[in-house]
Amino acid sequence: MKRLSLAIAVVMLLVPLGLSAQKKPVIGVSCSIDGSTVEAGMTYVVSVRKAGGIPFIIPLTTSEKEIDEYLDHIDGLLMTGGEDVSPLLFGQQPSRNLGEVVPDRDIYDLTLIRKAVKRGMPVFGICRGIQCLNIAMGGDMIQDIPSEVPNAIQHRQNAPRSYGSHTIKITKGSLIAKLLGVEEIAVNSFHHQACGKVAPGYKVTARASDGVIEAIESADGKSFGVQFHPEGFVYSGKDEVLPLFKHLVKLAQEYSASR
Repeated sequence: MKRLSLAIAVVMLLVPLGLSAQKKPVIGVSCSIDGSTVEAGMTYVVSVRKAGGIPFIIPLTTSEKEIDEYLDHIDGLLMTGGEDVSPLLFGQQPSRNLGEVVPDRDIYDLTLIRKAVKRGMPVFGICRGIQCLNIAMGGDMIQDIPSEVPNAIQHRQNAPRSYGSHTIKITKGSLIAKLLGVEEIAVNSFHHQACGKVAPGYKVTARASDGVIEAIESADGKSFGVQFHPEGFVYSGKDEVLPLFKHLVKLAQEYSASR
């Protein structure tokens, strides 16, 4: 009886400190492929860890069965940056300025997103990730900003990944505005493609000065994305954008509890 009372007392002390027995949510991190190697940057891994989640790199596969099995073991999905997306997937022909396309990764990314969203699992897309989120849900793309966007600013910076090279305007009252607590912020930028027509059920929540979309979110707030690379800031110790990852982890915790 004394041991039971002591155990209860310990739990009562730990819960207020946030040290309850609740498990950390597992965040699946999408990967790229280089020959026979699949990989994801440590910047993403560290950002998930700092936000309180357990990062799990999802090996690249085009098998729907395997993707379902991976999703069975995670609570949230982080879609990472990378190559260009095939324009055939959103009803366009290739621009002369289209970069490298990896067909297997296109299938992998879009399948992961569609299945995760169908399950009600939270999804956070970064750079290519926001683009794939938009395509998977029915939107399309700008294949090459310099040749398609009038008066485009420089979106492919020649500077460290921890440096904000241009500013974005954030929609007041949006998810990203609430998380970051600002309506304008300088972001790092490494892309020449961007979201075009936004998918049904999603809205634009940030833009660059040339009108390029910098953030979107779903009506229910469970899936969202940014065009810049917050993980580059977090990895270097600039945690102003860490709340984006913390929000994913929070939603993943809720998803895990609801299973």
